[in-house]
Amino acid sequence: MPTLEFKHSAIKYIQSLRGINHDPESWSKWLVELGCPVDANDSESIEVEVFPDRPDLLSHETITRASRAFLGLAKNDVDLEVINGKTEIEVEGSLERVRPIIKGAIVKGVKTGSTPQERDEFIQSLMDHQEKLHMTLGRKRKFSSIGVHDLSSLEPPFKVITVPGDFSFTPLACTEPMTISEILSEHPKGTEYSHLMEGLDEYPVIIDSNDQVLSFPPIINGSHTTVHEGTIDFFIDVTGWDSRACEACLLLICLSMAERGGLVEGVNITGFDGSKVISPRGDAKEHRVPDRLIKKILGVELTSSELSESIEKMGGRLEQSRTVTDGPNDYERWSDCVVGEIEHIISMPRWRSDIMHPIDIVEDISIGYGFKNLPEKHSNLHIDAIPLDSSNQKRRFGESMRACGLQEVQSLTLSNKKDQFDLTRWRAKGGSR
Repeated sequence: MPTLEFKHSAIKYIQSLRGINHDPESWSKWLVELGCPVDANDSESIEVEVFPDRPDLLSHETITRASRAFLGLAKNDVDLEVINGKTEIEVEGSLERVRPIIKGAIVKGVKTGSTPQERDEFIQSLMDHQEKLHMTLGRKRKFSSIGVHDLSSLEPPFKVITVPGDFSFTPLACTEPMTISEILSEHPKGTEYSHLMEGLDEYPVIIDSNDQVLSFPPIINGSHTTVHEGTIDFFIDVTGWDSRACEACLLLICLSMAERGGLVEGVNITGFDGSKVISPRGDAKEHRVPDRLIKKILGVELTSSELSESIEKMGGRLEQSRTVTDGPNDYERWSDCVVGEIEHIISMPRWRSDIMHPIDIVEDISIGYGFKNLPEKHSNLHIDAIPLDSSNQKRRFGESMRACGLQEVQSLTLSNKKDQFDLTRWRAKGGSR
């Protein structure tokens, strides 16, 4: 689990925007109940271990939002308000084979701080959040990468095109233009992520109406779009190969800025295949959770108010509880909503990319309800695992060989031929499996 440091001064400022006082001592308790161990908490900052499956807790703004819901300080909306915008992004057809998923958003009027120190803290926090998302959801920028730009330096509409290796622009933190090939071989970020561009003879860039380069994703931004202390309006681009990761990254950056009073504006995108979408989508996702599943896993029957309160503490909302009329007559899987049984319709924020199955909702309900409040009794579930066909074949083969007098050795350590023999310069004898 990554250990993150959050400054109390930044948390206090974000809470003050909603008229809420920040109590640093209470964070040592509620974070542990949420499942995030606290390593240290002093007057300056708090160090927290965050599970990799909760990328929505990686920034000052998003973890502060979570605290308001969990502590009952305010009710959080499950939707992110996104107003209609006129900005357009046109994606060239060649991006299909280079970097096909393109998303974007505009956020205006972000309250970055009232003092130079607060504004510096915001910029550093924004950069840290961006890199944490690159490492987690983005899988080191392979699945998704994020570009954050000063909107005042840009002239929409934007285009996403491909260019040859001799195309040049001035990259971030540089004063002189460099070609794409030079960036990939000489620039620190270029050499670090050049493997993502292997095999390409054309490279993706985002340009504005003046043909100025905003970004060379997933490597580096252009120098003229740099975010500075005076920036309050932002353009965000997210590109990659995984739609779910790209959507979550974009929403979490937008959410962080919305927590500081920013107004999120949608962008009209024409994809490489001519499809038209508005990015981002801020509406929540609805999940169907059978009441039977909650009882089976938690061993307790929750009232409607207890269920609603538990899920609200986790940032969700219980829409309704109803009798199933459109499902199977018998369940084959625990998550099946069977006709005649009770199901709960629960809305969760779209940026909660970790919620992929009803069991994830049950986990959130258990955390919101409190593990200490669950009954102290042994599980009455007995689950038998079913071996794979391939496992049966290996078992039978092993038994036959041992019956012939051979000795079988099974190592607990996973390894490979290269590590065991090639790198140690040992000559392999016999076969291996």
